[in-house]
Amino acid sequence: MTYVWRVEDLLKLGMANAESYRRAAPFPHACFDNFLTDEVIDRILAEFPAPDSGYWSTKNRPDTIKQDTTPGLGTELKMPPAIREMMWQLNSSAFLIFLRHLTGIAGLVPDPYLFGGGIHQILPGGLLKIHADFNIHEIIGLYRRINVLIYLNRDWKPEYGGNIELWSRDMTRREKSFEPIAGRCIIFNTDDDSYHGHPDPLTCPPGTSRKSIAMYYYTAAPPPRGSQTPHNTLWQRRPGEQY
Repeated sequence: MTYVWRVEDLLKLGMANAESYRRAAPFPHACFDNFLTDEVIDRILAEFPAPDSGYWSTKNRPDTIKQDTTPGLGTELKMPPAIREMMWQLNSSAFLIFLRHLTGIAGLVPDPYLFGGGIHQILPGGLLKIHADFNIHEIIGLYRRINVLIYLNRDWKPEYGGNIELWSRDMTRREKSFEPIAGRCIIFNTDDDSYHGHPDPLTCPPGTSRKSIAMYYYTAAPPPRGSQTPHNTLWQRRPGEQY
């Protein structure tokens, strides 16, 4: 298996962006474009399951109004080879060292269960309301600390929507917005008030979808901010929003 990054370059990237990551508002985060090469993206897209392929997991649950038309696939053994290999690399020691250099968080642990992670695909009309994520892994009992999102959307147009939005910790304003273009990687701290999502329905045409890889990282030690009591996703309303 060939590593998709030069490890030396990856570690330098983490160290070079450490200060800006930690100072970023509204909470620590970074955006890296061209994080995957075109060749790697092409391999993943060639195997990316179609919405009707039977690979996807969709759950009937009480948050469907907030997270609509969003199938996810986190079962490693069901994944096509190129995608499964990408999961392994994102859970590798080299990638964890990169994250430690970038975020300053020591003792990061990957999630081989891909609980809530893996690959995601949001269809036309789909959305993901603003939220903070669950805080404790229900299988391994560790504290969730870092989200890594990598987008895979070729020829994505601004009018399609689907930008990931980062909101202020008091939910009064949107502070950052990033288009989900192919090769873009967004990394951010997972706190009880690191609010994010893409809250408006996708307007991409039929046959198009918002594709991404989502990986989450944990520590045995609790975070310096946030609850140590387990909680599920904390959905938020934007100012004036009703649902």
